[in-house]
Amino acid sequence: MIPSPTRYDSMHYRRCGNSGLKLPTISLGLWHNFGSVDDYENARQMIFTAFDAGITHFDLANNYGPVAGSAETNFGRILRENLGEYRDELIISSKAGYGMWPGPYGDLGSRKHLLASLDQSLKRMGLDYVDIFYHHRPDPETPLEETMGALAQAWRQGKTLYVGLSNYYNPEMAVKAVTVLQEMGVPCLIHQPAYNMLANRTLETGTFPALEKMGVGEIVFTPLAQGLLTDKYLNGIPDGSRATNPRGFLKASHITPEKVAVVRGLHAIAQERGQSLAQMALAWCLRLPAVTSVLIGASRPAQILECVKSLEKLSFAHDELARIEAILAP
Repeated sequence: MIPSPTRYDSMHYRRCGNSGLKLPTISLGLWHNFGSVDDYENARQMIFTAFDAGITHFDLANNYGPVAGSAETNFGRILRENLGEYRDELIISSKAGYGMWPGPYGDLGSRKHLLASLDQSLKRMGLDYVDIFYHHRPDPETPLEETMGALAQAWRQGKTLYVGLSNYYNPEMAVKAVTVLQEMGVPCLIHQPAYNMLANRTLETGTFPALEKMGVGEIVFTPLAQGLLTDKYLNGIPDGSRATNPRGFLKASHITPEKVAVVRGLHAIAQERGQSLAQMALAWCLRLPAVTSVLIGASRPAQILECVKSLEKLSFAHDELARIEAILAP
């Protein structure tokens, strides 16, 4: 595989927080469609398409699959067989904190779980280090100092270049976690929450500005609301869509007439802007200075290319934003 020589010509890159690291404004997540139950060749082609488009950041976690761990195994194979010589052009992230193996050490935020999980992830991907290692979710049963201490240990050992937090929605808890890391001499690079036009808008006045003041960047996942913020569900639920997949998080019951009415209103504005709804939804997330990157998922290469086209029009007129807010308000 020979990457496109023009792969860096069109992608936008933003500095993440107060760090020296720049991330592509669009990153690719391997949460779905890269596991052992999925088409490996399709997964490989999606990775190639993303890299050729300037997407240098590939986001994984220990439990991505299914089967848990298989997304990392498949990505490791792609690195070994195709992209290994381009390792220094890639940002590879992983996480630990959701259930991964039986027993009391396979979940949550203990030092035992995080460090063992990171070693397993490195082995599956055939790497000496990841670029970003996250705690995947808060653990109310483990002292925050222990969890952050495990991230700090991985950082000092060189097994990760940067550390991050995921799903720390409560601003007080997020600030405390970052503060604990700073007191250990370890900067927190990034926070990864779910955020889109339909979900978690309170982040805009809570966690986002609090962490931005501390020099932490944001990378948001599900910016398309699991596909709801696309043209796919404007006229019903098509066969083979994510809402029909029993393994998916988007269920047919989520697609209510009220939500469809909202999506149709947003679609109309996107059409006026000369964009697809998906492209406008991504641009809308990137309107915030705190957001370094949007983390997309995909089931085929063409979806990645459509998302990248959102970069052709990122700005919004004041009246466009006002109209969007009027649609979202109910």
